[in-house]
Amino acid sequence: MSGSGESEYGAGQIQVLEGLQAVQKRPAMYIGSTDSRGLHHLVYEVVDNAIDEALAGYCDEIDVTIRDDGGVSVADDGRGIPVDTHEEYDRPALEVIMTVLHAGGKFDNKSYQVSGGLHGVGVSVVNALSRWLEVEVRRDGYLWRHRFDHGEPEPDAFERVRPLRDDEDTGTAITFWPDEEIFETGDFSFDTLATRLRELAFLNSGVEITLEDDRDGSSERFHYSGGIREFVEYLNETRTPLHDEVIYFEDTEPVNDGEIAIEVAMQATDELQGSVHAFANNINTREGGTHLTGFKTALTRLVNDYADEHDLLSDLDDNLRGEDVREGLTAVVSVKHPDPQFEGQTKTKLGNSEVRGAVTSALHDHLGTYFEENPDTAQTVVRKAAEAARARKAAEKAEELTRRKSALESTALPGKLADCQTRDPSESELFVVEGDSAGGSAKQGRNPEFQAILPLGGKILNVEKHRLDRVLENDEIRNLITAVGTGIGDEFDLSESRYENITLMTDADIDGAHIRTLLLTFFYRHMRPLIEAGYVYAAQPPLYRIRSGGETYDAMSEAERERIVAEKCDGAPDQVQRFKGLGEMNPEQLWETTMNPENRVLKQVTIEDAAEADKMFNVLMGDAVEPRKQFIKEHAPEADWVDI
Repeated sequence: MSGSGESEYGAGQIQVLEGLQAVQKRPAMYIGSTDSRGLHHLVYEVVDNAIDEALAGYCDEIDVTIRDDGGVSVADDGRGIPVDTHEEYDRPALEVIMTVLHAGGKFDNKSYQVSGGLHGVGVSVVNALSRWLEVEVRRDGYLWRHRFDHGEPEPDAFERVRPLRDDEDTGTAITFWPDEEIFETGDFSFDTLATRLRELAFLNSGVEITLEDDRDGSSERFHYSGGIREFVEYLNETRTPLHDEVIYFEDTEPVNDGEIAIEVAMQATDELQGSVHAFANNINTREGGTHLTGFKTALTRLVNDYADEHDLLSDLDDNLRGEDVREGLTAVVSVKHPDPQFEGQTKTKLGNSEVRGAVTSALHDHLGTYFEENPDTAQTVVRKAAEAARARKAAEKAEELTRRKSALESTALPGKLADCQTRDPSESELFVVEGDSAGGSAKQGRNPEFQAILPLGGKILNVEKHRLDRVLENDEIRNLITAVGTGIGDEFDLSESRYENITLMTDADIDGAHIRTLLLTFFYRHMRPLIEAGYVYAAQPPLYRIRSGGETYDAMSEAERERIVAEKCDGAPDQVQRFKGLGEMNPEQLWETTMNPENRVLKQVTIEDAAEADKMFNVLMGDAVEPRKQFIKEHAPEADWVDI
């Protein structure tokens, strides 16, 4: 497949929409941010070009290498970027693509039927934000090379290096070094890249993606001939499936000048949490959209129709709801559209109205047939949903009985909450603090103008193992829901949040880590929009305070303490204080180290990849013991310290 058939892909197919100004001035407009997320986005932009070649049928292999000199290389065996002269610009097409924003073969629907570039900014933005970039193209019988300095082509750098050898395929290799003056960090994470590349390999069956790290020699290969069927199996490694076979189908529906490709894979498990992930043109549409709506609507209707037809719901008064049908269901829905329209805050919601009908229709055709041909599996799915419906009804009754006295229904804030004075959520911070003694210090040390404190007495319920009715019986969780103000479940409303900064402040020991994980599991499962909006943070209290010659230094780790002692104190500090817990700090120390916006270190909690996060919460907090033991074995060497 690779290197075959030039199709119509030359300089004439490269359309230019606008110049490359402003990218270096306002990089966040083009890649979202200049932190670690934006840094990794550069790699995704280059990889997406290679994936587009694969979708067009011209690329089988993609190799990504994190270099030990701070650069990243992405090589593919596609057709190679065109190198002939672009008529309008009188420059090589390769140079136009690398230096002009919105120049590429994605805008005419001829070179590429489907493209995954989310913002459509392409590789020119990667070039603009790199201090140095090199491109090698194998095409038209030769190896070609071009080099760029801070986005500008090096004079006379474009060269035809040598003829291709008989054993060489066509393809493109791009190596870039991000501009350290633009990015807050230059440290590429192997795990972050592996998560996205694994996802791309699942979504594009047959494409082989290799990730190598020259810094430590680690490497991983992703190749899934089973596509999203294998994706569901991967997500269910830590769950217990209720039927052996993953239900899978694919279909196409005509639209305008092209067609929508639809793929669905699903499997019911005995879990309480469902795990449904939707993708459009390889983009993880975390905010959902028309493809997800179509899937949910059709699935609920199909399961109800099958249950009615076979009289499987005689003990229930009414139909199953969507939430019943999706309890414990792991599903991946992937659509590929010639002209996707994204909307929502982070451009991760699919807006094309015709997709809903296309997905609904495909599901009715294929899943309806599957249920008739596989009655055992169909009945298993219905039984699981009916069990969820019975539990939901019991929970509604229990909730109704406690509703009058429930803290959720009262307008009074929890007595433990020391609220702040400002009523502007954008200025308000809520510190959720482990333990009453630390809560007392935090209340005394805070700035009451904009900082609120909610102490938690001990560990909250593990929500991964309990339905909502049990969760709501927990006083600490009820206090937390009431303090935040958004409500929960169907009644959740992000605009009602009383704080736009919710910081989890737990001890830097094993218990503190456990409490933080329990809280994050609760937010992820029941108040996820708070995380998606960027409202949830974890405080990073220092482990050590070092005094030397009238100066005070805080160290977040053992290694940092050793460095400070060696560099700042000539190896002989006056005092090294080890903070065993937040409660040991006096109010002034807690303010200075962990709460003062001038000095503190907060880690924002993000859901970069919902599918991976979903799996991780299940590994760490679910019922299966073996995957958790395996995870601890694998990752124990990475733990800097564990204070037991």
